[in-house]
Amino acid sequence: MKFRTTLILLAVFILLLAVVILVEHRSEKAQEKKEAAEKLTDFKASEVEKLSLKKEDGSVITLKKDDQGHWQIVEPLEAEADEYEANSLAENFASLRLDKVVEEQARDLSLYEIPKKEVSLWLKGQAQPVVIQIGMENPLDNTLYGRRADRQQVVLLPSHLKYSLDKKVFDLRKKDILKFETARVQSVELKSKDINWKVRKEGDAWQFVQPLAALASKYQVDNLLDSLSGLRAREFLAEEKDPDKLKQYGLDRPEFTVVLGLQDSQELVFSINRKDGKVVATSSLVRKIIEVDSQIATDLGKKIDEWREKKVASFNSWEAVGISLKKEGWQLAAVREKVKEKGQEQEKWYLAGAEGKKEPAEESKIESLLRKLEYLEAAEFIDRPGDLKEYGLDRPALEVTIRVKPADSEEKEVQLLVGAENTEKQQVVVKNRDLPYLFRVNSDFLKEIPTKIEDWQTGSTGNK
Repeated sequence: MKFRTTLILLAVFILLLAVVILVEHRSEKAQEKKEAAEKLTDFKASEVEKLSLKKEDGSVITLKKDDQGHWQIVEPLEAEADEYEANSLAENFASLRLDKVVEEQARDLSLYEIPKKEVSLWLKGQAQPVVIQIGMENPLDNTLYGRRADRQQVVLLPSHLKYSLDKKVFDLRKKDILKFETARVQSVELKSKDINWKVRKEGDAWQFVQPLAALASKYQVDNLLDSLSGLRAREFLAEEKDPDKLKQYGLDRPEFTVVLGLQDSQELVFSINRKDGKVVATSSLVRKIIEVDSQIATDLGKKIDEWREKKVASFNSWEAVGISLKKEGWQLAAVREKVKEKGQEQEKWYLAGAEGKKEPAEESKIESLLRKLEYLEAAEFIDRPGDLKEYGLDRPALEVTIRVKPADSEEKEVQLLVGAENTEKQQVVVKNRDLPYLFRVNSDFLKEIPTKIEDWQTGSTGNK
């Protein structure tokens, strides 16, 4: 009896399960049918291999993917397409939802001004394109009357399609045609009527090699390379830079010539000129002449001192592991060491005394001085200084030595010699031992210099 009951219950369960599955299947089919009815197109944008826009005036813009899958403009001219713009165009017409069915079997398309415009999309493996015809705007809500050419149905399409349909050739063109890999650049040379300089990469730093030996500002040089690589066409002025076109835009004798030395002894040359209120540019890698943003000409026109590294010493204060001061016949040194406190590893500053003795130091004062020195910048450069006695550096008023241990490189030492303060100008001359020139800097940082050992002892209240 129990076995028979179990069989009956099992049969009922299977029957109910079959009913549920059938209902769900029908529900899914109904949903799919409903969604299909709400779409004018139903394919993936990645399936589109070619597309064309036919304008109201009859002109056509055609884009096609090359063998590498990159979009190219093939009509009305041949040029690289902007990948983002081309993909966006394909996406806007793939899985295209309609707002409303206006007429199932339209007999007179002229009532809707169809076709004013036309979009054709060729899909992978299909010889014939999907053609979408567009008519006038609906004055009530700016939606667009439209249809698929292979259907009789007239529908309303979203108003945002208008922006895609109004795209011009320029909108769809690749505009960063001067782009290059900044990491490959090993030297930068700027030639102009009034400014000529060259820098070379040494490790992570940039070093002037002409017209003087000096550190260049890494920020400024890197920013220039980013700006050059990021130049975008505001207008395409010439498709072929023949001698006549170069002369027309003054690029036969440009205002600025930038020569980039690349890896493997290759060169990339930029020619930039101001002409008739525009900044025009080309490079040795392209045949085109384009108008670019005027900021690049402003940057290239900077005086050489603006390209120089103004920091007196290049180091990170948080990587300092030692500092010593020598001033007026006395010395003071501090070291930073790792210690364990309550089971946790911490870094602490200690004053280094005679015979290896150490005592806790006033950390805030040491770190404040280190930050001041880290950001100490030149108000003026003194190149080829000659006799250091002239600047009070034959017997410096202060010697500062900083030991720095970066996480990814060997320990290095920074040594600064400080001359006598010019109290009237509130300036002082500083020499970095590793550089052949001097810095004239604001003397505010001297307020952080202790006058005696006790100033850096724990619990001290002032430096003076």
